[in-house]
Amino acid sequence: MNRPQPNGQQNARGQQNEGEGNKTAARRYNDATEDFAKSGQVDRKAQEAKQAIDGKDGDTLRKAETEGRNHAKGEDPALKR
Repeated sequence: MNRPQPNGQQNARGQQNEGEGNKTAARRYNDATEDFAKSGQVDRKAQEAKQAIDGKDGDTLRKAETEGRNHAKGEDPALKR
């Protein structure tokens, strides 16, 4: 088990500990999200997603969405087994 290291130290995997949260990962995610939004691909990707939901994989995708929402609410079905 990796114990949290004081700020500025590395954990067993050689990763920098950033304390509460991971500001580097959050910044990377925000930058990538902004880049995608500015890329002009949003409408095309939204149309592709709509076609996938309406197509043969729709049931599987809706089930996955429901599972994801349940996990986000803290209702992990695996814990109820």
